[in-house]
Amino acid sequence: MTGPRGALRLVGRLTDASNATFLASDEAGDRWVYKPVAGEAPLWDFPEATLSRREVAAFELSEALGLGIVPTTVWCDGPLGEGSAQAWIEGQPTDLIDLLPPEDLTEEWLPILAVETEDGSPLLLAHRDDARLRSVALFDALLNNADRKASHLIADGDAVRGVDHGVSLHVEPKLRTVLWGWADDPFTEPEQRLLERLMALHAPLAPGLADEEWEALADRAAALFAAGEMPRPGQGRPAIPWPPL
Repeated sequence: MTGPRGALRLVGRLTDASNATFLASDEAGDRWVYKPVAGEAPLWDFPEATLSRREVAAFELSEALGLGIVPTTVWCDGPLGEGSAQAWIEGQPTDLIDLLPPEDLTEEWLPILAVETEDGSPLLLAHRDDARLRSVALFDALLNNADRKASHLIADGDAVRGVDHGVSLHVEPKLRTVLWGWADDPFTEPEQRLLERLMALHAPLAPGLADEEWEALADRAAALFAAGEMPRPGQGRPAIPWPPL
């Protein structure tokens, strides 16, 4: 799938999204998540009218690295103006991330955060020690994803797809994720090769973002390669998005 076939028609609105987000259908009957620039709420720390551009850039990065994490996402001129269109994924948020009672935690789970319910019962935010999630964790570190919630990861058959990348690719550190379970783990050889490919990036992968944002992407790859291990939460800023699920 390379993009919508023919004009998009609005089918409904996804009301849980913080920006105007629509379910749309093309002339072939394929469904798309359409995010028009006109529906973007301004953010104090991101340039205006760039969130949809970041959605497309995240897809192009995923493809350039051969990860296949982000569903097909293209720039389009839709019924409410220009914006991004992402292929609709049938599925549910992955069950690889959960809130667990401490007694249910096994070696298959990596604990992230201890919390309490309203009645004081302890729970642990944890995710599986799963190679698909680890790929997402590295992708997010490179992308500088500021909003990796569990609900932004969709089970698509045996694959795990990531969606909602509008707050990413900032020049300043913004990484917020629920996938901290591999912090300080040494990179594998395939991960090192992936970082080396990205360090050689000399041109933007998609239009619409500033040159310094693409330069920062290559710089992040170089910094991670030099460190030799998965990143740890930074100091002085939230490390986990809210809500995490």
